[in-house]
Amino acid sequence: MKIEIHKLVPEFADDFFDFFDNRAFTDNSPEGPCYCTRFQMTKEQEKKEFDQVEAYGGGSSGFMRVLRKIAEQQIESGALRGYLAFVDGISIGWCNTNDKANFPVESGNGARFYAPVEKREKVVACFEIAPEFRGKGVATALLQRVVDDAAVEGYMAVEGFPRKRGERYEWDFTGPIQLYEKIGFQKVTEQDRCIVMRKRLQ
Repeated sequence: MKIEIHKLVPEFADDFFDFFDNRAFTDNSPEGPCYCTRFQMTKEQEKKEFDQVEAYGGGSSGFMRVLRKIAEQQIESGALRGYLAFVDGISIGWCNTNDKANFPVESGNGARFYAPVEKREKVVACFEIAPEFRGKGVATALLQRVVDDAAVEGYMAVEGFPRKRGERYEWDFTGPIQLYEKIGFQKVTEQDRCIVMRKRLQ
C-alpha cells in the first residue's frame, strides 16, 4: 500500500471534507462528527459561532452546517493546519499539527498548547484514520512527515500528548504512546490524563 502525504492547503479542502464526511467516522466513533476545528478556537469564539445554529436551520443539520463553515474559514485562513494521507488518490487519514504560537491560550475543547514564540515547537493535536486503514502505518507516516517538515522549517521540537491508557483504544485521536516512541519521541512529563512526548530536532 502506497501512502501519499499532503499538507492541508485550500487546494485540498475538498479532500479534507470528503474524508471527514465519508470515511472518518464510519465506525460510529465517539469523536464524530467533527472537522477538527475546536483546537484553533477559544471558548468565546466557539460560542459565538454556534449561536448561529438556528440561523442555519437548527438541529444536527444546522450544527453541521455551522461546523463546516468554521472549517472552511479555518482552512482558507491557515488557522487549521495539518496533513492528509492518501491511498490511490483518496483521502484516508488526517493529522492536525500546528505551531504552538498559532493556538489560543485555551482552546474551545480545553487544550492548552499555546506558547508565544513562533517557529520553536510544533504540536501534534489529533489523528483520525479511516477504520479500514488503521493499523497499517498511516498514522506513523503522518507523524514522520510532521517531524521531517518541522526539522526543515527550523523547529526545535515536536510534541504530542497521548492519553494514559492500559490497553489499546480504537478511537484514540491523540495517538498511542507507542506511535510516538516509534518515531523517537521521549516522555517529558505527565499533565492531566496525558503523557507529554517530545522529539528534539536540534
